[in-house]
Amino acid sequence: MRSLIRPSGPSAAGGHSRVLFRVAQCVPFVVILLALGIELSPAHALITGPLLAAMPALASLTMGPRGTLSAAAGALTVTVVTATLHDSWGGQVSSNLISLFVVSAASVTMSNAVRARRESELNQVRRVAEAAQRVLLRPVPPRLGPVQMASMYVAAETGAQIGGDLYEAVHTRYGVRMIVGDVRGKGLPAVRLAAAVLGAFREAAHYDEDLVEVVRHCAAALERERTTTGGVDQDGEDQHTEDFVTALVVQVSDAFVVHVVNRGHPPPLVRRQDKVEALTSASPLPPLGLEEFITDSPARTESYPFAPGDRLLLHTDGVIEARSPDGDFFPLTETTESVRPSTPSDFLEQLYQELIRHTHGYLADDAAMLLAERLDGGGESRRHGPRPM
Repeated sequence: MRSLIRPSGPSAAGGHSRVLFRVAQCVPFVVILLALGIELSPAHALITGPLLAAMPALASLTMGPRGTLSAAAGALTVTVVTATLHDSWGGQVSSNLISLFVVSAASVTMSNAVRARRESELNQVRRVAEAAQRVLLRPVPPRLGPVQMASMYVAAETGAQIGGDLYEAVHTRYGVRMIVGDVRGKGLPAVRLAAAVLGAFREAAHYDEDLVEVVRHCAAALERERTTTGGVDQDGEDQHTEDFVTALVVQVSDAFVVHVVNRGHPPPLVRRQDKVEALTSASPLPPLGLEEFITDSPARTESYPFAPGDRLLLHTDGVIEARSPDGDFFPLTETTESVRPSTPSDFLEQLYQELIRHTHGYLADDAAMLLAERLDGGGESRRHGPRPM
């Protein structure tokens, strides 16, 4: 499994925060330029020395040691140039210079200490988050029964945020069963819901012959988790009533077909030779957690040809909704067609590189991909697969 922490993409809230942060970084240098303008104007009698001495401390709040030293160098340059220009070397200028040196030294020292402590804490939290992610999303074996497999998870959030993408593949007496899903929301609530759905799938996949029943167990586990962790907001409304999980559950058996149950998830892609087909459901169903919207069309399994050499790509919407700086969505179907033949892991690596190239390295959402290649023959699956329960 490939697990990467990438900087988050340009979202509304995140982009606004970054703009404010950049503005705050520019404030010390704007003040220094303003002080220079004052000293070069007829109003140069105004005393700007104490204001300049405070700029390194202000810069240390939003920048590291280099930014602090840059602000100190700018303040020192303005002080020396204006003192020389106005021939005002004396006690006041000397006091300003001493203050500037003391504040600069203290600011650099504090900036180094704060940065070192922050990096240490962040590294520790990242290790915990990555360990939790590995427990939740276990690596997929390179071979399961009649398929070769590979998986990839790319986290969009910096720091310790864990998204709600989920996937799993297990070898059962019914064949290889896989799930890919996406929880609405982020953070720990999304992780709890993803863990509940994955736990139900890992258990039910081995016991329920009907793939629809496996999905129902996942929906029931999601409802139990929502009930257990439920709460009310300020208006007295259940704050978990809108939680849902899009899920795609598939099964590959010894027969050369793939069975699919889709609950509001982006359809999987099948690459046959150099052509790619989306396995779009004939009867779309809502995500898990929105069962009240299922009326006339109950959930059912849909089957599609899956011949030796065919490749099945399951993915989350973080892949197809990834945008370029110009706002264009990632062309997953076209990219899947153009990727050169290779092993499943190399195939996903090529897709990942194209995804990063398209977004210029910034993803607005987590992205997960699961690839299964149908091997020739199913006898080995029966010989090495799980024994009947």
